Amino acid sequence: MLQPHIQLDDLGIRYALLPGDPGRVGRIGAFLEDAKELGFSREYRSLRGRYKGVDVLVMSTGMGGTSAAIGLEELRRIGVDTVIRVGSCGALQAEIRKGDLILPCGAVRQDGVSRTYIEEFYPAVPDPELLQCCIAAAKEQGFPCHVGVVRSHESFYLDNMAEINAYWSERRVLGSDQETAGVLTVSWLRGLRAASILNAVSQWKTETDIAQGVGAYAGGETTAAEGERREILVALEALVKIAEKDG
Repeated sequence: MLQPHIQLDDLGIRYALLPGDPGRVGRIGAFLEDAKELGFSREYRSLRGRYKGVDVLVMSTGMGGTSAAIGLEELRRIGVDTVIRVGSCGALQAEIRKGDLILPCGAVRQDGVSRTYIEEFYPAVPDPELLQCCIAAAKEQGFPCHVGVVRSHESFYLDNMAEINAYWSERRVLGSDQETAGVLTVSWLRGLRAASILNAVSQWKTETDIAQGVGAYAGGETTAAEGERREILVALEALVKIAEKDG
């Protein structure tokens, strides 16, 4: 059945990468064999292709957890069971450099969508096996990566955003984005395997305005663009690893 928002039907594909930005879909497609555009409905731009023999669906989710959750729900209905968010974040720890990767083992749920699904004390965590595949892929390629807790939020433009970021930095949160908590929570509740890979596009203390870091990334800033290349490769290699385990 054609899904109403993503405008996709069953493609016989289990594995999906979920960037936020529709523009990133085409850049991921450049790493795939036989990449084919499928459609562009609302914020959901999609294509399919193969990587080392694994069929992969790539679909953007736009900004925020709400659209990501809608996309997840509809992907589940067409047979997808394994997803990796391929996104960006602002670093909240000084040791994380621009272009480094953050692999969340959990997320602070200050997003809106996850709280509509279940109480706030329910954890937002990735599938353990899929997370281990991501960690192994990053290490094998020698990419700088950090494993820990991130925070998902609703807006870049709160009056006290600097104080909020400082609060979570002091509590060892690695970075902040808008989608990870929603993707992990909804996936766990719906029986999907999910992980998140985040490219740090701003550095803590030297670039405290995360929104400006995102703007520079969108404008093609070199270091952040290299981080994007790294996270795409890690995500694809992780899918190969989990597909091998699936047999």
